[in-house]
Amino acid sequence: MRVALDVPLPRLFDYALPAGASVASGDRVTVPLGRRNQTGVVIEAESASELAFDRLKEIIDVRSDAPRLPADWLELMRFLSAYYQRPLGETVIAALPPRLRSIKPLPRKALNGAVHPGSARFAPTHALSADQARVVETIAGKFGAFSAVLLHGVTGSGKTEVYLQLIARVLERGGQALVLVPEISLTPQVEARFREAFPEARIALMHSALEDIARTTAWLEAARGDAGIILGTRLAVLAPLPKLALIVVDEEHDSSFKQQEGVRYSARDVAVYRAKLAGCPVVLGSATPSLESWANFRQGRYERLELPNRASPGARLPVVRTVDLRTHPAEQGFSAAVLDAIAARLAKREQSLVFINRRGYAPVLTCEACGWYAGCARCTGRLVLHAPDRRLHCHHCGAVHPIPRECPTCGNVDLRAMGRGTQRVEETLAARFPGARIVRIDRDSARRRAELSRTLAAIRRGEGDILVGTQLLAKGHDFPNLTFVGVLNADTALLSTDYRSPERLYAVLSQVAGRAGRREQPGEVLVQTRYPDHPLFAALASHDFAGFAESQLAERKNAGFPPYVFEAALRAETPQLERTMAFLRDARALAVAPEGVRVFDPVPHVITRRSGFERAQLVIQSDSRAPLQAYLTALSARLFESSPRGVRWHLDVDPIEFD
Repeated sequence: MRVALDVPLPRLFDYALPAGASVASGDRVTVPLGRRNQTGVVIEAESASELAFDRLKEIIDVRSDAPRLPADWLELMRFLSAYYQRPLGETVIAALPPRLRSIKPLPRKALNGAVHPGSARFAPTHALSADQARVVETIAGKFGAFSAVLLHGVTGSGKTEVYLQLIARVLERGGQALVLVPEISLTPQVEARFREAFPEARIALMHSALEDIARTTAWLEAARGDAGIILGTRLAVLAPLPKLALIVVDEEHDSSFKQQEGVRYSARDVAVYRAKLAGCPVVLGSATPSLESWANFRQGRYERLELPNRASPGARLPVVRTVDLRTHPAEQGFSAAVLDAIAARLAKREQSLVFINRRGYAPVLTCEACGWYAGCARCTGRLVLHAPDRRLHCHHCGAVHPIPRECPTCGNVDLRAMGRGTQRVEETLAARFPGARIVRIDRDSARRRAELSRTLAAIRRGEGDILVGTQLLAKGHDFPNLTFVGVLNADTALLSTDYRSPERLYAVLSQVAGRAGRREQPGEVLVQTRYPDHPLFAALASHDFAGFAESQLAERKNAGFPPYVFEAALRAETPQLERTMAFLRDARALAVAPEGVRVFDPVPHVITRRSGFERAQLVIQSDSRAPLQAYLTALSARLFESSPRGVRWHLDVDPIEFD
């Protein structure tokens, strides 16, 4: 039997079948590996092996505590392994919940299957608009065959209600629906909405923050077909689903769908491939689709369905304006226009949101006498001052340091905090509006899922006047009484060297602007900037995503960037930068690039040192996917054969980060 094991080798392992035992592809087995036992998955049965039969070790045990992994799931794993250039064993085992990778027996609580299947009873909470009804009927007509639908709906257009209506029809047919959301923080409110709509359905919740038993139980319910709705983050796309009939990827543009360690897959792209395998529709929903998905629509691969209006009666898209900081300078981070707008909302008992995509108190602690600044010894980055614990934090490696009493270079005791994060913004607003209820939401204030859920529920009830937050507040939240959004520090993304920065900035600004005016009260958005004439802000003000996308695609095509080329990056890290660069230079010579494949010189990362390792990368491009994949396969095989010890390396196919 050929078994996949979680080892850093691209090959499978051969084991002998014990006398009288019955084993098939997809079975989980316990096998000896070196001096210990390990869980593996049978990939295929072979009548012969390269090893002599007397040298083959026997399978110790065939695990029967979970459903056999089906053939279509194994096919998905083969695709992931081949496309993303990781060993099949690593891919297969990493796709299982941690408890199913262990040789320990599964917890008894997780093994209790459903006595009765969940009911398909649907309790709709809103009547569909004409646009929503049209979209539902169009997608429902595609059930039973593969199709990729780009659901382009403005913020507040009721995309979730469309999902619910489609899922209701899937459950009536006895099928399963997979719904992916980008962030763990979004799952509580989406889960609550789904449980309200389907009070008797079995919903399997899947994300990495779940406790071991809960995650294992959800996986088993999905794999047995007991759960009709599977709701989760990117890892949910890897669950076996025997009755899969619909896939929904909400906020499909979000970069959180790309796994950044281990098997570096894109859950959005895997969802499309999985829908092909299952022969079912996949719905990619967003107010600001990724340029890759927009290009697929323009090229006829995806069908675009539009929700151009807000679903709530009387609701309109907010008015978006810029505040020119060159003529209206900010004091303590705020222009007079933004402060006046907040004061006006307080007088009307409406809510305001101040958005700044930087947590902490101040991003720089510096000495003005000699120019010293607090930097992380393990990373090429500055330490961020956090006010609550009066410490310096590295947001790259997690290191924490006390605030120095004096400058370590010149002895100056007058150290200055420069710049602003959410904590400092909160402090400034508290001083300006002493009677206001200010709620700050970022990764520091909302570390626990239950705490975040309670805070968001309180905001929806009106228990908060001014919200201060990062991207955690920009996605998917519906605050009925929020009518004003002020955006601080938007310009940093405009100055980035990353070609994806304008796309990401437009998406986050459009998403955060979409929190305002989702009911009858009109919404207003003010964006502070020193570049008010930038085309991005003009497109944002006119809510013209299509025009913005077309202009960005034209720039990408002229510059030779994705989606008009296919891209991969070989990344490496060692304790010494020169050693890292030498490894990449040697790797470049390991495989001959075929015609049309361009392999660039290695360069250090922008953040070169992280957690004590010096990082560098070389970028590989091609106008066609096939020759790029052929080259990556050859390169990967040579790297596994010849890479020296002490070098961490990986291939990132379709990379989205170049820091």
